[in-house]
Amino acid sequence: MEASSINWILAIACLLAGIGIGALGYHLLNAGAAGVQRLRQRLAERDRELAALRDGMQDHFAEVTRLTETLRHDAEALARRLGEDAQALGGQGTPRHGLAVAAPAAPSEEAEVAGESAPPAPRDYADGSGGTLSEDFGLRDDDEAREPQAPRY
Repeated sequence: MEASSINWILAIACLLAGIGIGALGYHLLNAGAAGVQRLRQRLAERDRELAALRDGMQDHFAEVTRLTETLRHDAEALARRLGEDAQALGGQGTPRHGLAVAAPAAPSEEAEVAGESAPPAPRDYADGSGGTLSEDFGLRDDDEAREPQAPRY
């Protein structure tokens, strides 16, 4: 073989190797670009979903506001109607706004001094017996000697 034919064979082999390495590099680099494209597409889909959710929430809040206004209007109409009925039945004056709180049966002394009525303090017992917070809870009145009991573990 001549030296020139070896040079041509070597040039063709290098050309084929360069084409192969270039194709491999393009494939590897393009795979990253495809992943970026998929991420962009998913991001665009999420943005559309978020915009739809925001529109839905605005519609929901508008509906809740409308229902609240309707409820307030109906409550005012009911109070007006109750006032008219109370006057027609011989009631006293106009009704007070809001619900009236019934006064407790026996207001505490502190509330009487302050000029306002307060509910009685909660108790830990029913009427007629001492509760678990009383100082003599669990003590017996009998003075007879009892046998000592073994400690429980």
